[in-house]
Amino acid sequence: MDVGLMNGQRVRQIFVHSLPGRPTRGMLHVGLVAFPCALGRSGIRTIKREGDGATPRARLPLRRVFFRKDRLQRPASLQTIRAIRPTDAWCDDARDRRYNRLIARPPGTAEECLIRDDHLYNVIVELGWNDQPVRRHHGSAIFWHGARDGLTPTAGCVAIPISVFAKILPRLARNAVMIVR
Repeated sequence: MDVGLMNGQRVRQIFVHSLPGRPTRGMLHVGLVAFPCALGRSGIRTIKREGDGATPRARLPLRRVFFRKDRLQRPASLQTIRAIRPTDAWCDDARDRRYNRLIARPPGTAEECLIRDDHLYNVIVELGWNDQPVRRHHGSAIFWHGARDGLTPTAGCVAIPISVFAKILPRLARNAVMIVR
């Protein structure tokens, strides 16, 4: 499906909502096109806590796009793009001063490694959750990333089939936001 149904204008808002009766499955709307997506195992929640498995109900700015350069070409996008490095991780230890930030491994006690054996993190869009300012225990590593087969639930992220990123990313405005409702 082509996302080019937007009259040549860049998309500034992406809307995400759960499906009726299926809190871990949703639709991601980009312009006039909708794509199925996976949501957190606890569905969408207004109050987000570390480890609760919820996708935050919020307006989430798209911060950066990360990609696996050993698996994909650099994505076309106006967003800031960075290749994932072997030492890249995201700190999810609320006791660590680097909580909810990109870090270099080691020495974190708890972290989300960005290099994975599966395809889920071949493309990652960092979503602006709990980052300005960072509040301990309010959730970390909220990403928009590739989905598992069958769109099984995430730990709180929004996930789409990896092939869909190539259709969406080039059409997003630099200041695009994801609105989860």
